[in-house]
Amino acid sequence: MAEPESTRVDFQVDPANYRHWEVATDDSVANLQMVVDPSGGLRNYYELKMNSYDLAVDIELYDIVQRLRFEHPSIKAVVLTGGIDKIFCAGANIQMLATSTHQHKVNFCKFTNETRNSIEDASANSGQTWLAAINGTAAGGGYELALACDEILLIDDRSSAVSLPEIPLLAVLPGTGGLTRLVDKRHVRRDLADAFATRTEGVRGKQALSWGLVDAIAPGRDFDALVSQRAAHHVAQSDRPNSASPIVFEPLNRTFEADSVEYGNVSVTLDRHLGTAEITVRAPTTSQPLTAIEFETLGSKSWLIETARELDDAFLHLRFNETDIGTWIIRTRGDAASVLAAERVLAPDNDSWLARESRLYWARTLTRLDLSARSIIALVDPGSCFSGMLAELLLAADRSYMLDGTWEGSDALAPEIVLSDANLGWFKMSNGLSRLESRFWGRDAALAKVGDLAGTPLKSAEALDGELITFAMDDIDWDDEIRVMLEERNSFSPDALTGMEANFRFVGPETMETKIFARLSAWQNWIFQRPNAVGPTGALKRFGTGSRPDYDHTRV
Repeated sequence: MAEPESTRVDFQVDPANYRHWEVATDDSVANLQMVVDPSGGLRNYYELKMNSYDLAVDIELYDIVQRLRFEHPSIKAVVLTGGIDKIFCAGANIQMLATSTHQHKVNFCKFTNETRNSIEDASANSGQTWLAAINGTAAGGGYELALACDEILLIDDRSSAVSLPEIPLLAVLPGTGGLTRLVDKRHVRRDLADAFATRTEGVRGKQALSWGLVDAIAPGRDFDALVSQRAAHHVAQSDRPNSASPIVFEPLNRTFEADSVEYGNVSVTLDRHLGTAEITVRAPTTSQPLTAIEFETLGSKSWLIETARELDDAFLHLRFNETDIGTWIIRTRGDAASVLAAERVLAPDNDSWLARESRLYWARTLTRLDLSARSIIALVDPGSCFSGMLAELLLAADRSYMLDGTWEGSDALAPEIVLSDANLGWFKMSNGLSRLESRFWGRDAALAKVGDLAGTPLKSAEALDGELITFAMDDIDWDDEIRVMLEERNSFSPDALTGMEANFRFVGPETMETKIFARLSAWQNWIFQRPNAVGPTGALKRFGTGSRPDYDHTRV
């Protein structure tokens, strides 16, 4: 059931109203201090003590990550530090975890993982390197936040330590990629990782450095100089512009109704009986930028940026506020040629920081769709514009249906699909492959065949022959077949569907990102339901009470 308006989670933030973060920028370096307001949590039945965080804190962090990339093009290094004496970050708030529903814990961890991935994406692909300057205790999710940074610096003051104490204290796993990043990213030896992840007091100074948990240490008197030196090093390596116009993210134009959300280029309509959300993306209707200068001039009002922001917000809204809506139906409307024209400015050979940043934003937004625990169905009918980058929505679907011809008695043209260079590698999935490469994994001839079709409008028979759609149907069968399919989907176990869909979506190579979502998160979501963690005598329930948890020691 949808949450009442008073409890709806909103992912739009005004920087003037940040409660948990302080951002200061100079010409090329941003300093981001975590100063969590204890009374500023999403709910009022816990306090965010010791720089612990909940979803409200992370929503602000995600907003900051986005704005630093778009609104501050000359920022080349971001220094993340704690703003409370002797504390960097205490991780996710334990009372929040103990009192939250299972679905909220799962959604919370997924969102925080995606935010950390966006930090890594900035360091790896945007020339905006993140450094963690740990100036106090970094426990659990606090150290996981540091792990998302490209470099970790630790003050050596005999008290500051890094730790992942979730297993011994809470009977859960570090929920934001910590275990995976420890061994896959930092290459910590597995036996040392085992010792570290079961040591409540953590590791300090020289030992943290020798184990590979941090990149450098310095005593208090030298710490600021070390941080400045390392930030300057990364500034010198960056290819971001020294001066460019900021792309300011104005508030989205949104209208929420009981069963719909309306944006400028995106509409969401709910059918609560069928458990579906129909997400319609509209093609641009006005002339769009053709050059980098025009793109920077139009900025966040461009169809490319505005639509990415709207889709991002819609996906998050549906995840957190419409948890009973299990099937997302993807539609498009408008002129296919206008989509193909608009996307040209994003081409990788366009030497523009904004083109790169926007292309990466679309990649992250599409990945958020891939990672959503919902059935995704694409419907291609007259008026559709699944062309170029919008064809990625079709390729992300678990199933796709295309009308063969047009409606009886209608003069509407039969729908077409048009692939472009955008589908040949601009938007990588979590597995490092394009959606076409994932679709045709292990079938090089089929992949080559469909690659040759780029630029050719494909009607249903050609799309079916190219294996780009699941089914093609005429107008006689369309309504009944779609209705039966949706009713059938709604009758299945959502748990089983989530597991099935996740297994089918990510074929081929395993990456750090797929490990975090498919292995670490899957185990964590199971552990979150086990009595040893959340039962009446479990560790989460008894933490802070003075009573030890009572574990069932049976291995499963």
